[in-house]
Amino acid sequence: MLLAFSVAPLGSGESVTAAVADAVAVVRSSGLPHRTDAMFTTIEGDWDEVFDVVKRATEAVAAHGNRISLVMKADIRPGHTGELTGKVDRVDEQLRRRSGAETGSEA
Repeated sequence: MLLAFSVAPLGSGESVTAAVADAVAVVRSSGLPHRTDAMFTTIEGDWDEVFDVVKRATEAVAAHGNRISLVMKADIRPGHTGELTGKVDRVDEQLRRRSGAETGSEA
């Protein structure tokens, strides 16, 4: 399973950097494959592992305010692992093939 999530306190001022850092620290210490970008953190693992990390990250953010925004999107595909990079690799390969076809060369 891949799960992308964003968690932040509401009503705690303009910057949520410290709260987000606390959430990302939980993810990084989990040992699960993960990637953080400007909007979401994506983690890969089984259902129980992933949701445990999201719960603990949300609890870490709760220390910064009494109201929390949590957004999640999941790709649940039993039997598949390595999709955190695999999905991106397949898109990149498709783009390389298209680029090669446009230039008349083979990728």
